[in-house]
Amino acid sequence: MSNFDDIQKALRAHPRRWLITGCAGFIGSNLLETLLKLDQTVVGLDNLSTGFQRNLVEVRSLVTASQWQRFTFLHGDIRDPRMCRQAVAGVDKVLHQAALGSVPRSIADPLATNDANINGFLHMLVAARDAQVTSFVYAASSSTYGDHPDLPKVEERIGKPLSPYALTKYVNELYADVFFRCYGLRTVGLRYFNVFGKRQDPDGAYAAVIPTWIAAMMGGRQVQIHGDGSTSRDFCYVDNAVQANLLAAMVPVEAGNAVYNVAVNQATTLNQLFACLKTILTTHGVTAIMEPRHTAFRAGDVRHSQADVSKAMRELGYAPAYRIDAGLEAAVPWYREHLGNPTPGSDAVASGSAGTVGNEVVSTIAAEGVRTVASEVVSIVASTVGSEVARACASGFVNMVADEVAGTMASDGSSMTASAGAGAEVTTSTGVNHAHAG
Repeated sequence: MSNFDDIQKALRAHPRRWLITGCAGFIGSNLLETLLKLDQTVVGLDNLSTGFQRNLVEVRSLVTASQWQRFTFLHGDIRDPRMCRQAVAGVDKVLHQAALGSVPRSIADPLATNDANINGFLHMLVAARDAQVTSFVYAASSSTYGDHPDLPKVEERIGKPLSPYALTKYVNELYADVFFRCYGLRTVGLRYFNVFGKRQDPDGAYAAVIPTWIAAMMGGRQVQIHGDGSTSRDFCYVDNAVQANLLAAMVPVEAGNAVYNVAVNQATTLNQLFACLKTILTTHGVTAIMEPRHTAFRAGDVRHSQADVSKAMRELGYAPAYRIDAGLEAAVPWYREHLGNPTPGSDAVASGSAGTVGNEVVSTIAAEGVRTVASEVVSIVASTVGSEVARACASGFVNMVADEVAGTMASDGSSMTASAGAGAEVTTSTGVNHAHAG
């Protein structure tokens, strides 16, 4: 029996209360699914800027009703100290995944990246310290290695950061170390190396390479490779990252503060990745695959990345179950199912049907859609009138309309509060939707 098997057995026997920040995101939603299936109590915090309600909808469809009852969703931002304090209240362990990712995004907007990744991280550390949580595991990044040339990458040797994003993730490690030394907060950083898998978003300007390529190849579009294709990465299937998080949270680390690589110690070039995906997709009936188009190398990108995972294996009992070929085999069916075939309920706002996922989740989606669009109206009103009173009035109107939409979407003969027995209750407070376990 592996160390991870032992940890899962121990968690089932003695459940904990967890906080996952970024719970509606890619890795966060996979952590949520795993913990709920282990009958843990989970609080999830997400501002839905890069996470999606559809990920929560999918997780709900994969767990039992009683397991879903153990989940509390807080719609909020890690840059809000009050929200951070609320999220950690009564929590044993924190899995901090929330961040503004992407090297190109950070180059385009370093201020936003700094605000979310450093200020938000510090707010979470302070809240966790004050709540006396037993462990704080956070998403670090392989980008921290910067321009250091050695391969494979060893935790103790890093270079200079090559992007604002990389710098923010390094600062996270420094802050975590200081909070251990000054306050005794047990922190563990996990340097992710190109994690991929189910629920990774294929859309948007900053989407990761694997889901972007799968979507393009399935849609008959040409894949774009930055550079000559010799750039290499240590691609890590998401289940490996989930394993590392639970091990880091549960296994005693003598130092009380440590950083670990999370990957498989396998370098794959972009050309090799394309060939592998082409082979796998062909077996799934995708045959019209165009040859890739090569463009210039992208600013801020590390040319080669490969992790030495011996430290995590030795100290955490980390044993990655998926190398890249097995990970892609596991991931591709999910993309085949979901690209062009959204998770049941994810389009319920447009169709007016909640499907099988519950009206309260649909009402949250509807209300958030209204707020997202109407927030632009608030900005226009405030900038035109130049009055905080006008802004407050406009905001109040937005919330009123959003609440009305949410109530309409949920109306099937039962109120939103009454529906909590079947899942999550959606309430509204100062324009923010919170889902509380029924």
